[in-house]
Amino acid sequence: MKKLKIVSLSLIFMIFYSCDKFFETTPDDFLSPVNYFNTEAHLDYALSGVYEILAHSNLYSTNYISEMGTEADEGYYRAASKVNGPQVYVFGPSDVTVTNLWRTLYEGINRANILLTNIDKPNMDEQRRAVIKGEALFLRSYFYFLLVINWGGVPLILEPTESAQGNNIPRASAVHVYEQIVADMKEAESLVPSAVSVGFGGRVSRSAVRGMLARVYLHWAGYPIKDESKYKDAKEWAEKVMDPLEGHMLNPSFEQVFLNYSQDLYDIKESILEVEFWGNLTDAFHAVGRVGNVNGVFTTNEDVIGHAYGFIRATPKLYNLYDDDDIRRDWAICPFTYDAQGNRVDRPILERNPGKYRREHEVVIPKHRLGTPINFPLLRYADVLLMYAEAENQLNGPTADAHAALNQVRDRAQVMLFEGTDEITDRVTFQQIIQEERARELCFEALRKYDLIRWGILTLEMKEVLSTLPAGAFYRMAFENVTDRNVLFPIPARELSLNRDLEQNAGW
Repeated sequence: MKKLKIVSLSLIFMIFYSCDKFFETTPDDFLSPVNYFNTEAHLDYALSGVYEILAHSNLYSTNYISEMGTEADEGYYRAASKVNGPQVYVFGPSDVTVTNLWRTLYEGINRANILLTNIDKPNMDEQRRAVIKGEALFLRSYFYFLLVINWGGVPLILEPTESAQGNNIPRASAVHVYEQIVADMKEAESLVPSAVSVGFGGRVSRSAVRGMLARVYLHWAGYPIKDESKYKDAKEWAEKVMDPLEGHMLNPSFEQVFLNYSQDLYDIKESILEVEFWGNLTDAFHAVGRVGNVNGVFTTNEDVIGHAYGFIRATPKLYNLYDDDDIRRDWAICPFTYDAQGNRVDRPILERNPGKYRREHEVVIPKHRLGTPINFPLLRYADVLLMYAEAENQLNGPTADAHAALNQVRDRAQVMLFEGTDEITDRVTFQQIIQEERARELCFEALRKYDLIRWGILTLEMKEVLSTLPAGAFYRMAFENVTDRNVLFPIPARELSLNRDLEQNAGW
């Protein structure tokens, strides 16, 4: 059973802050902050509405894991009919997918702002109130983090939007946005319980906040801001997650990490934060996503395997990063698809899908053609180890501590460890190893594009893939079309028309 039931509260939030009065009189049962938020249950419902944004179709349910260009140099969008959009780097400020991502993130921010504004209203246990506040602060800061890595500086809104009037708000600088993200996360870290206490990855824990702070600081240290002093902060926050008292360690089986997401199982030691989905659209109580449906192993077999479009295919570049004995390769990149009868069909490298999210292992029956209960990882302990190794290397070079963190990840993969006579002593070489290891370990987890951007090598790495693809192939589009302007999305044209104080990003 999923431990966090996300209920849709869009109507409630819309009623709270509608732009105009439809009637002169106000009925006694009208929902508003005045006669709502009076109980702990009300706060819990509102918090569920903030969590719900993570599972939105514009985020980790569908678009952000398949159509936002997140495949970067690790994969490509296979549909020949897709000739425009972020996944092929042919789009502009009016693109619907980009616009909807912006709107959804700000909807999440506004929901969090409403909750935080009313957090002190109910008479309730103060410790529980603090936890709810911490979760809301973290979620708001995470939505701002997604905004800043996709658009740079954005309007910083920390109070509920109550009217359509007076909302011309200029963009805060990216540094200012990062400062607010860090402030919110640090406060949240002091309020939420340990991961062991939470017991599962579907809810914000202290380790989730700390690990995400490490990620935030790495991005702040990288391109385009390049404040290298932040590597120290990234290392320190990753180190806090690695404290043995926090109880984290790698699952001995790389494969099992992803089986858990399909089978409604939790492993808080490795999977620190994840987006939860459940059900199969057969009754009123469900919150299905499309993990494994849009980014899984292709098949039209619905009953046994579970229908999957297989929109994403792995690149030869990613495949060739793995050693032949790396046990992650054939799980991360499935060597087969399924036919209509559910039989395996071996595929050449260019026709292989991501294999991390496999519908055949789902436990919710019957399987639905357009929805899955598979969870999506937001933060794994393997990522924390690699972030620590990268930050330590940037600060002090490839020390024994940096090697030890890297080798934990490689040891599980059963590949050569970098130690003894094989130890890497050059900082630049070690950084290259980290970059490749992150691709091998974290591919298809919506991280790669943003890693390439913060390393300042997005265009370079994407163009490098071209030499591995057949001339004239339709799936060369993304790699041919990407330019330096693609390190940021354009500010949506709709937002520019509504907020006259916004300025467009360079190149758009």
